[in-house]
Amino acid sequence: MKPHVWIIDDEPGICASLSLALKKDYDVRAFDSAAPALALLEHESCDVVLLDLRIGSENGLDVLRQLKAGDPHIAVIMMTAYGSIGSSVEAMKNGAFTYLIKPLDIDELLLFIAQALEFRKLNEQVLYLSDELRSQRHYDEIIGESEPMQRVYAMIDRLKDVDANVLITGESGTGKELVAKAIHDAGKRRNERFIVVNCAAIPENLLELEFFGYKRGAFTGASQDRKGKFELADRGTIFLDEIGDMPINLQSKLLRLLQNKEFTPVGASDTRHVDVRVVAATNRDLKAMIAEQKFREDLYYRLNVMNVRMPALRERLSDVPLLCEHFLKQFSEEMNKSISGLSAEASEQLMHYDYPGNVRQLANILEYAAIVSAGGMIDVKDFPEELRVHREHSDGQSVDEYLSSASLRDIERRAIEATLRKNNGRRDQTAADLGISKRGLLNKINEYGLS
Repeated sequence: MKPHVWIIDDEPGICASLSLALKKDYDVRAFDSAAPALALLEHESCDVVLLDLRIGSENGLDVLRQLKAGDPHIAVIMMTAYGSIGSSVEAMKNGAFTYLIKPLDIDELLLFIAQALEFRKLNEQVLYLSDELRSQRHYDEIIGESEPMQRVYAMIDRLKDVDANVLITGESGTGKELVAKAIHDAGKRRNERFIVVNCAAIPENLLELEFFGYKRGAFTGASQDRKGKFELADRGTIFLDEIGDMPINLQSKLLRLLQNKEFTPVGASDTRHVDVRVVAATNRDLKAMIAEQKFREDLYYRLNVMNVRMPALRERLSDVPLLCEHFLKQFSEEMNKSISGLSAEASEQLMHYDYPGNVRQLANILEYAAIVSAGGMIDVKDFPEELRVHREHSDGQSVDEYLSSASLRDIERRAIEATLRKNNGRRDQTAADLGISKRGLLNKINEYGLS
């Protein structure tokens, strides 16, 4: 296919002579005014435009700006019989490829058109490679090549450039926030903000203020207006982590925002519009919570337009060596230690563990080992007690032997892990089964790094 060259000049003789000179090598179209060319640019692409500085009463510099707005990569060669240094500089500042004085030398023009086409081609290649590198950089933050992770990457590819709400589900420590960030960073909103709100970490009475902001004087201590997270995320993405822990009374307000893209700050009377892409995540069974009337069914379906399920680490143990390599490199650099890798026994141990805390737990194990090791090869003896006890217990140690040798902290941690698994991450039920308050459970989860 021949490259497309358009001529915009109000002199019929110029249009005819240039069309004749260029038609052998290019698909040429001539326009005696800018309007039809600009209209056509909305539907068809053009590679090079030969643009007169004066087109009747039209200013060619204004047309140049409109052409570049329609296609930033279009190459525009300005032409004029009224050449001046001022107009030349102005044209180049506004994105012209070059500036030629009439009468044109056809050989010179052909040379500049060829250079402009090459420049456009290089720009497109750079843009393509930049997008590829950007995509790879963001995806590189998520480690894994297993089949379950390939399904996750495929979902990120499908979701990155659409505005549908997304619900990411999976156990704690599986990397749900990394996936939310990858969807944002790889997509069309990547140049805008990515705002994170942990719904479980903010007290119930403050969550509405965090979401929607407030007006000065809305309550005691509100000395000035404050924007909420949704307003800060306008045109970008907001990530609502632990959405299952959102209070039921606030869920209705979030639902209205998702339906209408509008909200009212606390203490304000005006309604504000936002354009926000919403990604939520939970490790809880929201359908069970709906049955218990602890989560709104209409909000669930509004959030769960698209779903990404994060696999537990025990479902993708083939990724453990890659994760180990990544974390050991990271901790070696942070601690300024020369860690060469894992012994065969240590590697085997890590490949046969069920990781109730998932990737986060593996990272904690390796960080502990990196701290206590003297450097070089990490061995089983460098692992934390929980992993050594698991190995002994899996080798046939009785429950009594385990209980008599384990610390109270280890027993408590393992009890919390097992009860969370049994209840599919539902903290209220876990707290009830363990006989402690929900707040007490949350403190223990944070203490043991299980969140």
